[in-house]
Amino acid sequence: MKSGKWVGFVTLLLHVCFSRADKIVALPGQPKVSFQHFSGYVTVHDEKPHRQRALFYYFVEAETMPASKPLVLWLNGGPGCSSVGAGAFIEHGPFKPNGKTLTKNAHSWNKEANMLYLESPAGVGFSYSANNSFYTDLNDEVVARDNFVFLERWLLMFPQYKNRDFYITGESYAGHYVPQLTLHIIHSNLKLNLKGIAIGNPLLEFVTDMNSADQYYWSHGLISDSAYELLLSFCNSSRLMREALTQSFSSDCLSVYSEVAEELGKSVDKYDVIADVCLSSGQSPMAIFSHPMFLGPQFSSSLHSQFSQQQVKVEADPCIEDKTTKYLNRKDVQKALHAKLVGITSWNLCNKIVQYMDDLETPTIYTVGKIVKSGIPVMVYSGDQDSVIPFTGTRNLVYKLAKALGLKTTVPYRPWFEGKQVGGWTQVYGDILSFATIRGASHTAPASQPERSMALFKAVLSGKPLPEA
Repeated sequence: MKSGKWVGFVTLLLHVCFSRADKIVALPGQPKVSFQHFSGYVTVHDEKPHRQRALFYYFVEAETMPASKPLVLWLNGGPGCSSVGAGAFIEHGPFKPNGKTLTKNAHSWNKEANMLYLESPAGVGFSYSANNSFYTDLNDEVVARDNFVFLERWLLMFPQYKNRDFYITGESYAGHYVPQLTLHIIHSNLKLNLKGIAIGNPLLEFVTDMNSADQYYWSHGLISDSAYELLLSFCNSSRLMREALTQSFSSDCLSVYSEVAEELGKSVDKYDVIADVCLSSGQSPMAIFSHPMFLGPQFSSSLHSQFSQQQVKVEADPCIEDKTTKYLNRKDVQKALHAKLVGITSWNLCNKIVQYMDDLETPTIYTVGKIVKSGIPVMVYSGDQDSVIPFTGTRNLVYKLAKALGLKTTVPYRPWFEGKQVGGWTQVYGDILSFATIRGASHTAPASQPERSMALFKAVLSGKPLPEA
């Protein structure tokens, strides 16, 4: 055997051995299951030991027939929120913590696909950088590159998934992560059977997404006519966000948002306006929702306190964030997950060390357009009870993109069904660009409307429009 081939063979063997080392025997409190799951680290930057970066993943094989089902990558947003904690344990993974043990999730997405949850960028969850200066130089380009390297090296560990049908999915700030990673793959030499992407309540264009919240508050009865007029005339949400990022608030914005905050109250969740709140927790806002750019540490403490919310309802358990955080901070759980804390003392759903905001106003709707033009199907969906990135702005952005690309409507705007009930509304352009709402769903749709979100997920994987009845 020639030396080059020998080196390649040894490298492949080492990666396969690493994948076996990452196999989870059982998570503490886990019910008996038939599928395999894995977790561990993939080094994405190993130039020097003191500059090493490693991303943590949790991989769940499909519940049945994993060899014939697609591979789906899931990315949560933030920036700074965990795909393992939020995506896997709160939204659509196989287990949910109940405070003492784990229970099966009847609507887990691994019933339909092999699910790969990635904590990205380094600094999120269990992912880390050995060089703390990395966190101050972070931007979307670095994240896309690291995510690509992760995927490339993960597939060396799990080569059986290299030629599988592949989808990239995510929500919120993953409206940046997902399109940027997808475009990186399209322009690379990495040959993947990329079948489509799906992004939920995504940040796609700053001004449209932020300002659509103002109309949403008013149209849903959350604020008065006079408060809405103030938002339109003096300080809309995009202006407030710009001022928040620079921590330089004008008197106009402070005055307007003082009135808006008073009318909204402290017990309405902006991410799920019809949800009840968790009254048993003394904590301030749910981490995954208070940390992101919308209500993050960039706000002054006085303004932030005016907008602080209690925790959001997640189906029958509005306090699941507390339970997830406690569970993933258990030493026996971290050992079972092959996880470690590097540079932090505890695992958090959203880590404050990741606070980059330089790319917040960079529109990614045009990146979505490039993906569509490359022939990759795109599904953009919105939980219709989210006031932070409301469906109205997202729907308008998708409509304008379709018009700019010259795509004709192939499925007119209509209701779609989950069972005998309306699951939401949908429209398809050119049989390649789809928009859908999920009726009654929050910013994290699979957590609040699991059955309807599962129906949408199945439609994405099938490549077919959402069912009419």
